[in-house]
Amino acid sequence: MSNARTARLSRRGLLAAGGALGLGAVLAACGNDDAKSGGSDATGAAGSGPWSFKDDRGTTVKLDEVPANIVAFTGVAAALYDYGIEVKGVFGPTETKDGKADVQAGDMDISKVTILGNVWDQFNVEKYAALAPDVLISTMFDDAGTLWYVPESSKDKIAKLAPSVGISVYDRQLTASLQRMWELAESLGGDMKAAKAADAKKRFEEASERLRKAVKANPGIKVMAGSASQEIFYVSGTDLSVDLEYFKALGVDFVEPPAKAKAEGGGWFESLSWENVDKYPADIIMMDDRTSTIQPADITEATWKKLPAVKAGQVIPRSAEPILSYNKCVPLVENLAEAIEKAKKVS
Repeated sequence: MSNARTARLSRRGLLAAGGALGLGAVLAACGNDDAKSGGSDATGAAGSGPWSFKDDRGTTVKLDEVPANIVAFTGVAAALYDYGIEVKGVFGPTETKDGKADVQAGDMDISKVTILGNVWDQFNVEKYAALAPDVLISTMFDDAGTLWYVPESSKDKIAKLAPSVGISVYDRQLTASLQRMWELAESLGGDMKAAKAADAKKRFEEASERLRKAVKANPGIKVMAGSASQEIFYVSGTDLSVDLEYFKALGVDFVEPPAKAKAEGGGWFESLSWENVDKYPADIIMMDDRTSTIQPADITEATWKKLPAVKAGQVIPRSAEPILSYNKCVPLVENLAEAIEKAKKVS
């Protein structure tokens, strides 16, 4: 969790600290039915004239030409890159402290993009304007149309410089968000009939079937989705996260904290002290792989090391903010399938 001091964070800080796990009640209280309606109405492709796209807020963006100067949240830019679409600028976790590409940057060459902000609440509006953006694209983790990593304090200035597109990753299955990103990439000129794209989609479907079979072949395996900060261990529920909702639909049996316990986290997660990290029995633990969180190898808490799943070596990474290309989501499904295939009942 970013600047992991979540026991003392403000609600806004909690959003950054927990990312998809930490969206608080301040956002969950908002509502907008259009966010779920989305739509696939899209026209235009590279060099073909006018462009339009209906996003998941129900907003249709229309331009005279297919956008050339695209600015996007890092994870969105990484997904578009997999489909052959390159952006001019990015915002969100892009570069690690040692200068390497963040996990959310995927295969992008981050030296070739302008980084407008690398952490929560950081967005250089002046640099953004200098890019002469045609469109800004981000994900949304609520149903109110809030663009992920676009700061509240400067969102109005940012909105005046270019239209925006929002792709929802809230309270739906992974396949729905993957399809929306596919449609967006296609509208921007991506060659969705290329062998690379078609093969990735096929491999995703095969991986999903493998996971479904793994659950049936090794019944009773309990999986817990966790995320670590210095003071708090977070147990995520499956209700709102695109990956967990999808895995659950394929039959995976997850630890599910009760709604009352998840209230502090806006319905996303339950916060546990490290003394209580053993509250829920689990055979496999999926741990948030974002660089803002503490990774399993760096957890020193004795209570963690005593967990049966940890002692059995049954801990795997989880992308709490999946890069929405089929190519990047294949290993997410395959890793869980393999873990369940090999898992021993230890809880």
